[in-house]
Amino acid sequence: MFLFYGFSGSIDFQNMLNKLKENKSKIFIAIVVVIGFTLIRTFERKLFYDPFLGYFNADFHSIPYPPVENLKLFTGLFFRYFLNSALSLWLIYALFQDREIFKFSLLIYSVLLVIFLIAFFIILGYFADGSWLLFYVRRFLIQPILVLLFIPGFYYQLQKTKK
Repeated sequence: MFLFYGFSGSIDFQNMLNKLKENKSKIFIAIVVVIGFTLIRTFERKLFYDPFLGYFNADFHSIPYPPVENLKLFTGLFFRYFLNSALSLWLIYALFQDREIFKFSLLIYSVLLVIFLIAFFIILGYFADGSWLLFYVRRFLIQPILVLLFIPGFYYQLQKTKK
């Protein structure tokens, strides 16, 4: 067995390699999901109608919201949230392999979709000066932020229940 002694103690490389071999399907799925997120982001202008892509890259504090087609915008936001959520749920299930965690995540993603879409269109329709609020609500709709919160949370919860 090969051990490396560094500043923080020893590292058992053989044990690390064995863990990698045991979890190769999880690692493969994680890589596929990250590639999926990257493709969604790369082709966002071609895949989704979103006039706010350019708006939020400009000095959006001093300009009014761009004109939007509500149905196309709703469809684009919904489709993007759906794709990101599907990839996120796949990753969560692959990592934890727990149906209860998967069902809970699916429920949370569904409830938050409704809340975020309603909030987005209320802000868009009734708060002309709410560009920062619109920016952050839209961010939750178009980016896979929730998976970054759920994975450490579920991991911590599982570690806590093991003790």
